[in-house]
Amino acid sequence: MVNLLTPHTLGGKISLKNRVVMAPMTRARSSEGDVPTALMAKYYSQRASAGLIITEAADVSPHSKGYARTPGIYSQAQIQGWRRVTDEVHRNAGRIFAQLWHVGRMAHTSLMPNGEAPWGVTDEAASESDVFAYDAEGRATFVRASQPRQMSIEDVSHVVNEFAQAAKNADVAGFDGVEIHGANGYLVDQFINSTLNTRTDCYGGQTLESRTRFLLEVVDAAAAVLGPDRVGVRLSPFGRFNSMPEDPKVEETLLYLCAQLDRRNIAYVHMVYQLMPSGNMNSSDFNQRHLSNDLVQKIRYIYKGTIIWCGGFDKTSGKVALDTWNVDLIAFGRPFVGNPDLVKRLQNNWPVIEADPSSYYTRNGEVGYTDFPNYLSLQFS
Repeated sequence: MVNLLTPHTLGGKISLKNRVVMAPMTRARSSEGDVPTALMAKYYSQRASAGLIITEAADVSPHSKGYARTPGIYSQAQIQGWRRVTDEVHRNAGRIFAQLWHVGRMAHTSLMPNGEAPWGVTDEAASESDVFAYDAEGRATFVRASQPRQMSIEDVSHVVNEFAQAAKNADVAGFDGVEIHGANGYLVDQFINSTLNTRTDCYGGQTLESRTRFLLEVVDAAAAVLGPDRVGVRLSPFGRFNSMPEDPKVEETLLYLCAQLDRRNIAYVHMVYQLMPSGNMNSSDFNQRHLSNDLVQKIRYIYKGTIIWCGGFDKTSGKVALDTWNVDLIAFGRPFVGNPDLVKRLQNNWPVIEADPSSYYTRNGEVGYTDFPNYLSLQFS
């Protein structure tokens, strides 16, 4: 039987030592110029026992930025900083993919080049959502996302090329592959959502082909650089994060995308949700966090490659999910924050601690970032 410690081959070529994935998590620790630091290299290398690490999202350009202190992957200094990270992870026998993103309307003018408006699928603002940017006094804090301007077709083409360049940069930086961030209300997700995307051009929300065109162009551009077996995609079906409206066409869009991604033989599809027990299908938050068993089975039938699930799993629920054979890898987010040795803790049934959320975005050096001890070191200290 398959369990969390069973090896897996990703994309037919990349061997993973187990089925535990470190999910991408913004930690806001990059230096001036959005450059990955030596401390970030230490943070990721401490967690290299995961079968696969997916990094925090990296900006593909200066105008893709939505949060202060997040790393980029478009300058030489940033590439060199990421090379330090990948070298350390590989030195510790780990595998690591870079998550590439453009936040779209989820940004603030204080982070944009020349204080310009964020780029959006439309000019509709994320009126109920905040981003980590700078207030009028220049302090880093959470502020309401700014009014975006609608991207032109030329802008869209420009961003596709930026993703392609970011994939090239990731290759130079030594990453094993890249993940296209298509989830959580950022730019790709904004295009996919048929309610939010009111464009009437070839990227508009009226048809399956038009509202998924941007994501598939980005995937094709990255695959042309790296090969499809080194490209993954993250999706959040039914997600309402970042002021995303309810989408009545989400299921048909998801299944269409899975079919298109299967044809392209990409490395994996990474979905943010948690499978609910069949007896709890009437939960009031079903549409926000969960997919039905029937839909999950349809996804597995359509998409034959590796599927990653992410959404509040622990050792027991992760094993139950693997036993369905509808998933291949389980992604853990917050458990990896305070437990650098999470794989060992799962393997040996050692306690998993919960890190203080107040430390997630601090600038206190190693505190709340790389100062969490391994379980064994606590026993012999």
